[in-house]
Parts: sequence; structure tokens; C-alpha cells
Amino acid sequence: MQPEPSAVLPKPTESSNDDDTTIPTQHGREHNAAVPATPADDVGAGSGTPALSAEEQIAADAALAASLQDGGGRAETARRLSPDRTPSPPSNSIGYNRITEYENASTPPVRKKEGPGFEVLKKARSPSDTRSPVLELPNEVLIHALAHLTPSDLTSVSLVSKRFHDLVIGPQAWRSAFAHYFPGSESLNLWADDDDHEKQAVVRSERRAFTRLTALASWRSEYIVRTRLLRSLVRGKPVQAIASPSSARAGHAHTAVPIVMYNSQLFTTINHLHATFGNGLNKRPPRFIHGADDQGTATSSDPTAAKVDHWGLSDPQLFLQFSERFPGDAQYGLGPGEVVGVPNVMDVSQAYGMVHGEGSPGGMVYYRSTEEMRGRFLLFSSAMSTPDLGIPRISSTTEAMTAIWMAKSAAIPSVSDGLVGMLSGSSLGVLTAYSLGTSTTSNRDQRFARGEMTARWVLSPGVPLIAIAVDNEYSIKRYAQNRTWAVVLDALGEVFYLTKFPKRPPIERGTKLDDEGIERYAWLTGRSVYWNVVEPSRRTAKPDPYAESSVDGSYSPRTSWNGMCLSKEQIQAETREIEAFAARKPRDFQKLCHGWDMRRRMVVDFAGDDNNNAGENVVVFDCGLEEDSTAAVKRYSRCRFQERSGYDAASTPPLTTGSTQSSTPPSMFGGGSPVTAPLQSFSFDGLEESLSQEDLAGSLTPRPMVEEWRTSHMSFGDLKGVEILATSIDFSTFATQTISEDPLLSFTGRSTASSPSLTPLSPTESFASPADMPGQRARLFAAGTATGSVVIWNMRAPVARSGDTANTVEPVRIIYTDSPQISCLGLSALYLVHGGNDGLVQAWDLLASNMQPVRTLNSRFSSRARRRLVQAQASPQGVGINLFAAGAICLDPDPTVLRGMVSLGTHLRYWSYSSSAADQYKSNKRRLRRSERGSNNGGERFSGATRSNLKDYIANERFELDREKQEKKKQSQRFAGRFGTQLLDGSEEEMLAYAALLSQESLEQETLRRSSDPSTAVSSTSATGKVTPTNSTSPVQSTPKTDDELDADMAEAIRQSLASSPGSAPAFEIPMKQAKPKGKKSGSARQSPKSSPPLAAGSSKADEVGDLDFAIQLSLAEEQSRQDAEAAGQQGEYPALEGKVGEAGGKGKGRAG
Repeated sequence: MQPEPSAVLPKPTESSNDDDTTIPTQHGREHNAAVPATPADDVGAGSGTPALSAEEQIAADAALAASLQDGGGRAETARRLSPDRTPSPPSNSIGYNRITEYENASTPPVRKKEGPGFEVLKKARSPSDTRSPVLELPNEVLIHALAHLTPSDLTSVSLVSKRFHDLVIGPQAWRSAFAHYFPGSESLNLWADDDDHEKQAVVRSERRAFTRLTALASWRSEYIVRTRLLRSLVRGKPVQAIASPSSARAGHAHTAVPIVMYNSQLFTTINHLHATFGNGLNKRPPRFIHGADDQGTATSSDPTAAKVDHWGLSDPQLFLQFSERFPGDAQYGLGPGEVVGVPNVMDVSQAYGMVHGEGSPGGMVYYRSTEEMRGRFLLFSSAMSTPDLGIPRISSTTEAMTAIWMAKSAAIPSVSDGLVGMLSGSSLGVLTAYSLGTSTTSNRDQRFARGEMTARWVLSPGVPLIAIAVDNEYSIKRYAQNRTWAVVLDALGEVFYLTKFPKRPPIERGTKLDDEGIERYAWLTGRSVYWNVVEPSRRTAKPDPYAESSVDGSYSPRTSWNGMCLSKEQIQAETREIEAFAARKPRDFQKLCHGWDMRRRMVVDFAGDDNNNAGENVVVFDCGLEEDSTAAVKRYSRCRFQERSGYDAASTPPLTTGSTQSSTPPSMFGGGSPVTAPLQSFSFDGLEESLSQEDLAGSLTPRPMVEEWRTSHMSFGDLKGVEILATSIDFSTFATQTISEDPLLSFTGRSTASSPSLTPLSPTESFASPADMPGQRARLFAAGTATGSVVIWNMRAPVARSGDTANTVEPVRIIYTDSPQISCLGLSALYLVHGGNDGLVQAWDLLASNMQPVRTLNSRFSSRARRRLVQAQASPQGVGINLFAAGAICLDPDPTVLRGMVSLGTHLRYWSYSSSAADQYKSNKRRLRRSERGSNNGGERFSGATRSNLKDYIANERFELDREKQEKKKQSQRFAGRFGTQLLDGSEEEMLAYAALLSQESLEQETLRRSSDPSTAVSSTSATGKVTPTNSTSPVQSTPKTDDELDADMAEAIRQSLASSPGSAPAFEIPMKQAKPKGKKSGSARQSPKSSPPLAAGSSKADEVGDLDFAIQLSLAEEQSRQDAEAAGQQGEYPALEGKVGEAGGKGKGRAG
């Protein structure tokens, strides 16, 4: 018996229909098997209980709907149930829980989206309503749609209407499109689910951090230029070389190649590269200088000619490493800690030459100018001591060169009046400046010899200086702003910086100084300026609870300056203290201080700006290469602000924005006009009350500026156990400009230029601050790890709120390469180039438009690479030196020019790709194999009559001929598959004739199908099923057609032949005609009294005859048709299709008779 329903359900009044009880679903019975009939089924009902009636089920559904409205949390579950097939008990029943559990188990969980839901409703419109529903959408929705279009489509959309034009030319659409195409930092969270995709897209576009490519960049130009350059890099087309008139007359070919590889004539791995590319419109072929610090040699070359110059080849000077001079001693001051030794250091400059420092005790500095074929050793410490003048005794026997720098441009030598051209840091903490010669100064009263020592300082006595960074873009304007121009890092992590240039004491004209006098004047020159220390980086002392150490581990003396106005006794005491610290061993500092690491790295952003003539950023890398050490990246940012005088600055009302602030903030997408407050609301009385009495009663002198260094920690994301092997920073043109030098912020008028470097600004797009600019004036830097990963950060990310706290900066992107280890990196505003220790060199998009490498510049699987690897492993000189790894990378500072160089062992690989290759399209036109008649030019592939050139020429010709054969074969296969011409295996004319035959058959089938229409009927079939000619009697009389109608029928027949015929179409017997013999006139074919042999064509029959039988039948049909045509000179069998042909062929009647 059916159990009693609950009190909520009404009693049934009539029995239910049997058809409504068991309705199968497409998922089978399993879905309904676990569904109980009523809530009481779980209590005591059996399996044979009858189903509910229709009225009971309706009542149960109504009760379930009411309970769901009361609960509100199970609407989604009730929506998935079928009310007319599944009984729905109340929500408090056990069966309902079973249904919910079953559906939750079979349906994956769906993340609920916050916010209102939307439903698409069709709106009734009258036929006379011509309005476009798209125009009723708000600007935000339209911009979201426009963001998914390509630049060409956006240009087309801008022509629709004025509103669309305003949306397209505005920055919002292009900024959203940029965010969709370049994920940037969001590439780290590609698998995260976004609750509000459009909102997140807007936020991501605001957070984009990159260096722009052009001077007056907008979101539109940045998007178009960046995508175009990336496509050009993918295509890899070479830059077309400009041939000289002399070579053109001589008939020499100028084949442009994208990559050139040649030998550097060096013996060890190249790990230093520098080039001059030219600036702005003064672009010229680059020249490179390349050096190997293992032996201290360097050469220069011209990559366009793939030839190494004679400079550097005749210099016999070679240097030994610390491990060769002191075998068994540990490097970097480790081990017993008695001596400091490092691998030799080196720096090169294409404009000024090379400088090399020996990393062993007693090491010296070696300098070779670009104007000299052989170099010279520079002046070293002479162990002189004059405490009264502040000159300490520095022993040259224990001093090693641990850091070196050389000017890359004329900026620093010219601003310093020739005093600073080279800098060297020693293991005793001494920094020495050298001059590049008189060519770098315009002061005639102060001339220096080439390589002369000009200034000396002791920054950290006894602690080695391991890194030197100098601003190569320094200028008089930056000097007036008191900006930093030099930064030095020591082994304990202390950072020193300098903002002023030293001044040399006057020397009487004609005075000739010896080596001791030059060194004395260098020490006196150094006392004219003072090196400041970055306070957060100051050394930290180890705990000393028992006061065993005689000195404080956090204290270190350094050279003072004349501005301190110290007495003679104070100077003497300072000098003796410096000598005492310099005599200490490395183990003493390791015992007293934390953080001894001589393998740290440093990069400096001298162009960072905080609008207060500061903002420089110094990044220090703890590489984590030593035992019990972890990798870490710290950033020290210089901040300047006015000192507050005791009142809260937030309480001061603004002077300008308060009077013009809109009452309601306008939409960021436009569409609203700001409502400004009246000007009478501003009052000087309120301003006077808001200012403190101290400000008004004091002098008019502005409050002094306070300088503070703030610390930030760079995160490695999800990487663990990181070991940093290579670092790089973006040296692009617009990455090295301060705010005052930025043309986009200092530009006052509108530009009318259309070049890529001078993109015109839209009238609505003006940038008042760096936060509004495309890319926010970011500057990226990268670090390569020992696991083949590259981590990229923004050096100008927001700093900490105060100097007491430190913030964390997340990476912009993490690149996972296929190289086992990263040996070198190169960075520009457009792309990053990584070089691995396996010889793999690849280019990557910084903003992650493609997660794969954009282009592979050198493959580790090339035959040449494998051969060099075998040579490196077999040669005795290659032991311990990887001549296969990438050593250094140099890129053009102009990011719109796709050229650079990478060193692979002792070889150089130079690439130069066309920046406009994305606008060039591939052509199928075959290049000429032979030169023009009457020309002396042998063609672009064949320029000489050598044996190797002939072999290459023949191989290229054979390759092109094979390619043409393959194209012809593919074309014939396509025609065969389309028309079935593979059965004939004849000439092209026979194939065309057979295709025409198929067209006739298709037209006949279409005519029979539409025979019911008297206006289109052209033939009828007899009772026997054979085709009856159109001139015979027929129940349906056809009207004669004009020539236009016949042409239309012919076109329809051709169209039907090209279309796929149905598989069930009946096959018809096709009478064959004799083709006209060449050179003879024959009469027209007439109808054959006998039926032609039935032929099957293409897909007309299911069982096709063989090729041989078909050829025999075709020959018999042609012979029969010819005999019938000679016997009776009648008109053709298909006058509807061959009316004109019959008229033209009537001339042969007399001859046929």
C-alpha cells in the first residue's frame, strides 16, 4: 500500500496515469533509481510501492518550492531537478538530502560569483525602429568589447560613429587591449579564478610596469609598436644592407643575413662585451669590443664585415689567475682567512679601450687605450705614510684588485674635468681614480696623462670593495640636482655613494711630479669630497656577550673630507686607525661581523626619481653560492622630503585641487563633465589658520630637505633554494632618463610627427605624473639562477612607507628556460635574452604575451655547437673552462632596433633583424635562378666562381626544383580529389573535357529533379528510363530559351558540378560525341539511334569499373559517336547546352556528307 502522505500534502482525488510514473531519461535509470517516491520510503516502504498520482506530485512540487523560498540556499539544487519526472519532497526530508548528495557528487563544485546576476531578455521592437541596440550600451561595456580587437579592427571601428571614434582614440580602450595581450605579472597567476574578470582587467592595466619604447608614447602607440616589433622578431627577416656604389659597379652581391658568427681570435671564454650603436637619428653600424678576463686580453671587431681588427692581437701581455699563483689557497677570503684572492677582474669600453685588474696579492691595474696597440701598468701603492695630511700606509704586497670600472661614454670624464675615467677597488678597501687623458677634458690649465692616478679614498679599511657602479648618463643638470653618480659595495654588504666630484689642489704650471708626488696629490684630491654610507646597509656586529673583541664590529673608519674642519691631531688619529684596520686579516672581520660574502652582485638605477631630486635605487644580490647562505635581493631607495615642523600635513587643505575638485568623481571612461566648486570657496583666512605660527613667524627660508634610505625585499615567488649566477638591468634609452629629462613629461605642446620615436599624442591623453604614463616609468632588472630560471622585478616599484620598515616586491615575471644554468643575461625594454651554460640563447617577451620563447638565437643542438663542445672537452686549455657556454650579451639601447651580440666561448654571434618585418608579407613568387641578361652581377646567391659556391648554388637550384615538383603534385592531387580526374590519367585537356562531361551529367540530374516546373523543364525520361532528347515529343512542352538563359544554365551546371553530388543520385547513360579532329572540319553530331554504353562518372555509381575497362568503353563510345555523326549530320543531342556550339559547328555539314 502507498503510505500516508505528510500533512503538508493534500489527499489525491484521482489515480495517476501509468505513463507519468516511468519516464526514462537519456542518462538511463541510474539517475532515478536512488530517488525515493515519498519521504516515508526510507521508513518502511517496499520496492513495490505504487507511484504518486499527478495531483500528489504537483502538490509535492509546490511544497518543495515553498520550502526553497523559505530557505533560500538550495535554489541552485532545485533548479537542476526535473519537477515533472522526479517527485520532490519537502526540504526537511531525508530523501531530499540524498538527492542533494547525489547531485553534489556527480556535479563538480562551481565557484559562486559575487555580484548581481544578469539575464538576456529579448526586447520587442517595431519594424520601423532603426535604432542600434549597441548604442544603448554604456562606455564600460563597449570598451571591454573593443579591448579584444586587433589594432586594424580598432581602426575600422573608429570610423563607425563619433562616439566609437572617441572611444577608440581614448586611452581606455588601448589600455584594456594592452592588458589583454600582455598579461605581465598576471602570468604568475594564470590558473587563478577571477571573480570579476572585467574589474580585474582594469586593475591589471593600471598595474602594468614596463619601460616604454618610444619618446612620446601613448597606450595606442605602445600597443601597436610593441606587437609589431615582437612579430618582426618572430619572423627574423634581416635588415637590407645598403650597397656602396663601388661594390655595385664591381658586381658584388650584398646578401643580407640576419645572423653572423665569427671567431674573436681570443684564447679563453669571452665574458665582457660593449658596443657603440649610435644615438637617435645618428644610427651607424655598430662596433664591438670583447674581452676575456681569464688572461686579460681583448679585441675589437666589425660585425657587418665579420672581421676582427688588429687592435689587441699584438699585445703579448697575459695574466695568471689567483688559483695559479697561489695553488691550494681558498678564494674570496675564505678558508683560513689569511689572504684575499679573487679571479681577475676586467672592464671594456669600445670608446676608450680595456682595463684589467689582477685579483692576487700584489696585483696591479693594466690599461690599454684604443689608440695604442700595447698597454701599460698603472701606478700602484708605494707604502708612503703622511698622517698629518691624512695619507695612510697601504701595502701593495698584500693588496689585490677586486673591482674595476671604465667609462663607457664621455659623460663622467667631461663633467669631472678629466679626473675620473677609471676606478679600481682593492682588497684593502681603497678606491682609486685614474684619468683617460687630456682628450676627455676641456680645461687647459689641468691636464692629465693617460692612466694617471688622480684621486684615492679609503672607504672600508681591510674589507674588499667588490663592485663599482657609475652613471654613464650623468650630466651637468644631474650634478646641479645633487644626484648620485658613483656607488661602491664592499664584502660586508655596505653601500657607499658619492654626489660630488673631487677637485684637485692647484699645482704650479710647469711642475713635474714624480710617482710619489702624483700619489700624494691623489690623496689630497680625494679629501675634497666625502663618501656617504647607506645606513640600512651598515655592517652588523656579531653578538659578543663576554666583550672579548677589542673593537666594535659595527664600526669602521673611512677617509674624511676637508669640510669636516678636523684638526691636525684628529686627522692623525683617523689615519692611524685606518692603518690598523687595513692590517687586519679577513678572518678578523668574519669573526666580528655578519655577512662576509665577496660574491655579491650589485645593479644601480641612477635615473630613479621621486620628484625631489632623489629616488636612486641600489639593488644588492646575495647570490647564495657559499655554504650555509641563502639567496636574497635587497633594494635601497634614496628618498628626500621636507622636514615637518610638528603639525600634521594631512590637515592642511589643498591650494589648487580643493577649488576645482568635482562634486561627483567622473567616470574613468568619460561621459561625464566635472562639476567644479565656486572659486569663492577658497579663503586666505582658512589658509592662515591651517598653518602653524612657527611657519608664519619664522623666516621665509624653506624648510631643509631630509634624506633617508628605505629598504625593500625582492621576492622569488615560488622558487626555493635559489642560487644567482647572472644579473642584468635594462639600459634602454628611456630607462636611463630622469623625470626632468623625460620628453613625455616635459613635453608642453602637441606633436605632429608620425615616426615611431615621435608618436603624436591624442588631445585627451596628457600625463601629469609618472603613474599615468604607459608603463609608469618602470625599469626592469633580472637575475638568472642555477636551475635555469630567470626572475624579473621592477626596480622602481613602490618603496616602504618609512625607513624603519621594509616592504616586499613581487616579481614581474618568472621565466623557466630549457638551460640547466643561466650564465648571462641581456635586457632591453622589449625583450630579454638569456644565455645558458649549454649554449642555448633565446629571446623572451618581458610582458608574457607568449609563455614560450619568442625566438631562439642559438640552438644547443646545432652542428657547430656540438663541434665546439667536443673541442673544448678535448683540449688541455679547456679544462675547467666551458667554451660552449654563453659568456656575455650586449643589446642595442634603442629597443626598436632588433640587434645585439652574444659570445659563445671564443666565438661571437651577432644578429640584426628588420624592425619592419611584420609589415612584409610572404610571397609565393619564385626567385630568379639566373641573373639578368647583360649584367655583370652573378645574383644574390652566386657571387663567386669558387668550388664551394658552385656546390651551394647547385644545391639551392635542386631544392627549388624539387619544391616546384611538390607544389605541382599537390595541385594535381587537389584536382583529382575534386573532379575524379585520377581515372583518366591523361593530359590537362582530357581532364578538362572530362570535367565538362561531369558538368553535363550534373545539369541533367538537376533538370530531371525540377521537371515538374514547366519553365525550367528541358527534357523528359521515357518509360524505359532512357534519356529522351529535347526535340522529341513530350507531355510537357518546353519553351525555347534565349542565349542569356542558356548561359545561366551553363553557369548553374558548372556550379552543380563543383558541388558535392548526393550519394543516392541515380546514374544516367551518357551518350558520347566525337571530338573535332585538328585541321579538319567535321559535321555536327546527331542523335545515335542506338543507346550509348552506360558510363559511370565520379560518384554516380557505387561500384566503379576499373581503369582499363573504363578506357575501353570510352574508346568504343567515341568510335560509335563518330560513326553516327558521319551517318547523319543532325544537331547535337543537347541543344540547351550546345546551341551556340551547334551553330558554330554547322559549317562542317557539307564536308561530313
